Amino acid sequence: MTDTGGPAHAPEGTGPARRGTPAGNAAPGGRARWPAYSLAAVLLGYAAGKAVYAAQGRLGFPSGPAVSAGEHERYAEQMMDPALTQWLAVATGVLCAALVVATATSAGRRLPRVLMFPALAVLLVGVGAGAVTLVVDGFVGVGVGWRWYHGVVGAAVLGLMAATVRSYAGGSGRGGA
Repeated sequence: MTDTGGPAHAPEGTGPARRGTPAGNAAPGGRARWPAYSLAAVLLGYAAGKAVYAAQGRLGFPSGPAVSAGEHERYAEQMMDPALTQWLAVATGVLCAALVVATATSAGRRLPRVLMFPALAVLLVGVGAGAVTLVVDGFVGVGVGWRWYHGVVGAAVLGLMAATVRSYAGGSGRGGA
């Protein structure tokens, strides 16, 4: 029998021991995947909550502060249909989840970094603003009535977002910049 050049004869720096952690927690290039996958799960949860309220034609978020009938009516008259607003939030949550998953996959690494970084910057600002609102209102109480546990979620989301961007930025990306 001839040797096929399996793992025992793989070039140095390759093979199973160099492909990531035993749990598969590293994306191609040695970047951590768990922050992106965790953040994607949070964003999909956000989208699901918004879908529930969209189907009911309500403003707000499950477990969040109640939106008064007057506020709901004022929003519908001055802004746009609340159900449409919620459906747009559903689409935003799903698209953002896809973007953060792209940071942790080989397919995402093939996307040009010159496009990914601005998209992540917009995501960081949007998600960051919402998370800071949860933190400040949840812990300080200057807002619409988010509770302390919403503040904890906001802080966790900020950490996951920062870790996702850091992990992607630290990768060796081949796609464009």
